[in-house]
Amino acid sequence: MAELPPFEHTPLDDIASIASRIRTSFLSHKTRPLEFRLVQLRKLYWGLKDNQDLILEACKKDLGKPSFETYLTEVGWCMNDIVFMSKNLARFAKDEPAQDMNLTNKFFGPKIRKDPLGSALIIGAYNFPIQLSLGPLIGAISAGCTAVLKPSESSPHAAAVMQKIIAESLDPSCYTCIQGAIPETTALLDQKWDMIFYTGSVNVGTIIAKKAAETLTPVTLELGGRNPAIITKHADPKLAARRLLWAKTLNAGQVCVSQNFTLIDKEMVQPFLREMKNALQEFYPQGARKSPDYGRIVNLRQFQRLKKMLDESSGKIVLGGTMDESDLFIEPTVVEVKSMDDSLIKEESFGPLLPILPVADLDEAIRIANEVHDTPLGLYPFGNKAEMEKVLSQTRSGGASLNDGFFHASIPTLPFGGVGSSGQGAYRGKASFDVFTHRRSVTNTPAWIESMLDIRYPPYTLKKQQKFASMSELKPDFDREGRPIGWGRWMLGLLGVKGLAAVVGK
Repeated sequence: MAELPPFEHTPLDDIASIASRIRTSFLSHKTRPLEFRLVQLRKLYWGLKDNQDLILEACKKDLGKPSFETYLTEVGWCMNDIVFMSKNLARFAKDEPAQDMNLTNKFFGPKIRKDPLGSALIIGAYNFPIQLSLGPLIGAISAGCTAVLKPSESSPHAAAVMQKIIAESLDPSCYTCIQGAIPETTALLDQKWDMIFYTGSVNVGTIIAKKAAETLTPVTLELGGRNPAIITKHADPKLAARRLLWAKTLNAGQVCVSQNFTLIDKEMVQPFLREMKNALQEFYPQGARKSPDYGRIVNLRQFQRLKKMLDESSGKIVLGGTMDESDLFIEPTVVEVKSMDDSLIKEESFGPLLPILPVADLDEAIRIANEVHDTPLGLYPFGNKAEMEKVLSQTRSGGASLNDGFFHASIPTLPFGGVGSSGQGAYRGKASFDVFTHRRSVTNTPAWIESMLDIRYPPYTLKKQQKFASMSELKPDFDREGRPIGWGRWMLGLLGVKGLAAVVGK
């Protein structure tokens, strides 16, 4: 296996000139032709394919990720996104005819043109370092933007591999990678961008949004949230346990979309805990610590933060609880808590901690979920069909997986994103193209239509107003009480009572 490249900070003095180069390349229109974009996507695909072993090794060193997990959620994920985008890019980029309201406007050829936003800054996250950096980059390339990628310094090996792939695969005048931490990110944010795409914490997202607001720069924020799971008395405890345990042990729980706490019907607590114990034994027969399929916490700071949350909890540990700071290991840990004020629930854990809070019924669970001021990125209810519909109709979230843990986030053609405090904007599939694209409204007024346009020129007369109304006014299909009108009543309104009587009389 080739040696992993070193992680080296980009000199601060170089950042302004790099950003300027990327902006200049966009203004040269180099990235606009579809063929250019397709070539870049195809080269990035082979860059990932050829460096797959390095990516697996990098994620192992950064996060203790099993190779299968890295392929599933990082390499294969991005490669599939590229193939999907390559096959559909021409369709996504094609002009759209306007959904016109009347015949007259069709003469002006109204359409929606898909224009790239410009030069983009993409700031990635450490937990899925490849997916959450290259995923947005795929969208930027597809839309015809130029871009600077700033990976997370907390996954330095993966960041260095991405820099290698980008340098070897993509046009360096249009796409580049800048490495560093807070000083380098701050220097990047001081530059002028046409779009900023950030994945990470709410606190940093708020800082970036404030900075972008100074120059009215569009921002897409992919943040986290205190995502609730709900287990009703009609849920299958075995399925709920297996699926929620999987969602909290993938990447050692360092998943922004996994559940942060579980509201469980009090009648289901013991059946659920029994099945959770069985699932833990099934997933990790020799224990999670000895399993090659269980990752580690990314660094000491995050380990200590999680340990502090567990130490300050007033809940009862019912499963797990083992930790080893020297190995950055935290066992999957189920804690029965007494209130939403518990330290394990007040903030997003972003680790393998599974607090459960017993509730009286589904109504109480929904009320508690809605009282959490953060709008969650995901929602995970378990129960029967009627209960699932009730949860969806009475709650809010960026997305939802019914009777599962964040499966909606694995569908490549579903837009993925938050709402409110869990983020703004979405990507994946066509949404990755759309988020870096400006939908530009365009019309073309022919010379021959001038005689029809005389109504818009002064002097304004009653005759011109009547002519305009006849050309443009739409008839309502509802009455004054807001009730819909069928075609018969619509004709009555159109002709008037006397007019209709005259027709009937004939």
